[in-house]
Amino acid sequence: MKKLNIRNLDKFLNQIVKNKIQSSLMIWGAPGIGKSSVVESVANSNSLELIDLRISQLAPTDLRGIPVPKDDKAFWFPPEFLPTEGKGILFLDEINMAPPAVQGIAQQLILDRKVGSYEVPEGWFIWSAGNRKSDYAAVFDMPAPLANRFIHLEVSTSLDEFKKYALANKIDDRIISFLNFRPKLLHKIDKNSPSWPSPRSWDIADKLLKANLTVDPAIGSGVGSEFRSFCKVYSELPKIEPILNGKSKPKFPKDISSQYALTCALSVRSKNMDHYKNAFLYLSEKASMEWLNQCAYEASSICAANGDSKALIDVVTQNKELMKVAERLTNLLHA
Repeated sequence: MKKLNIRNLDKFLNQIVKNKIQSSLMIWGAPGIGKSSVVESVANSNSLELIDLRISQLAPTDLRGIPVPKDDKAFWFPPEFLPTEGKGILFLDEINMAPPAVQGIAQQLILDRKVGSYEVPEGWFIWSAGNRKSDYAAVFDMPAPLANRFIHLEVSTSLDEFKKYALANKIDDRIISFLNFRPKLLHKIDKNSPSWPSPRSWDIADKLLKANLTVDPAIGSGVGSEFRSFCKVYSELPKIEPILNGKSKPKFPKDISSQYALTCALSVRSKNMDHYKNAFLYLSEKASMEWLNQCAYEASSICAANGDSKALIDVVTQNKELMKVAERLTNLLHA
C-alpha cells in the first residue's frame, strides 16, 4: 500500500487525472485528516465536477434505484445524484463503514461501472475512501475481490503540512503555536468522546475562536482546557510587533510554553523580510541557538510555500550579525 502525506496525495491524484487512469482508487486514513478535502481540491484544480457520497448513510436502493414496472418488465430508475454526463469524480466516502448489503451494490458500481440500468459516464473517475479499524471506526471488512480492484493509498497526518495549510488559510496563530508545543495533539482520537483533535477539528476550532466561542465542542474538553491555558500564556507574551520592527528587545521568557509561543509568533506574524531579519537578530541576542533554529525552520517553511526561500537566505547572508551564526542556522540554510 502506497503511504503518502496530504501534500503528496494531492500530487498523486492530480497525476491520476492528468494521465486519465480510471482504475478505481481507495484512500485509507484516520478520520479528520483531510482526505475528502484533497479530493475536492483535485476536482477544482482540474475543472471536474465532484459528487461526494457518504456511502455509510445510504440504503441499497439509494444506489441501485427503485424498480418500476413497464410492459410486464421491471426497469430500474437510478437515483438523480449519480452522474449522467460530463466529466468528474464520483467519490464514495466511508465505503467500509457501509453495511455489507450497501457495499455489495457499491462493488457493482466500482467493478463494472454500472448498477441496474445505470452506467457511469466515460469521463468520470470512481474514487473511494475509508477509515481503518485501528482508528476505532465502526468498519466492515472489505471483500477481497473488491479490495483487489483498487489502487490503495494510505494517508498520514503531518504537522508541517497542517501548518502550511493553516498559514495559507489564516488559521489563528495561537493554534499553530500550540501545536508546535504539543504536536501529538494535531490528531488524537478519543474513543470515549465525540469531539477530539484532528486537522479538520482544528479548522473548526479556528472558526469558533474567531466567533469568540469555546473550542471544546470541536477538540474536546480536555484538549480545550490545555489550549486555553496556553492562550493565557500567549496573551502575556511581550508585544510582537515592536520586536519585528526592530524597536524592542525584551527578555526572552524562561517558561518553556512561553518560549514556544513567542518563537512561533515571531515567524508566523512576520510580514516581510525585515521582520524575519529583526526576529533572527532578537533571538540570536536574547535566546539560545535552539530557539533561533526553531524560528528559522518555521520561517523557511513559510517562505518555501510562498516562493520566497532565496529572499530569506539573503536576509542572513547580507547581514554581518546573522552571518556570525549562519553556519549554525542549519534548518534555514539546508531547507
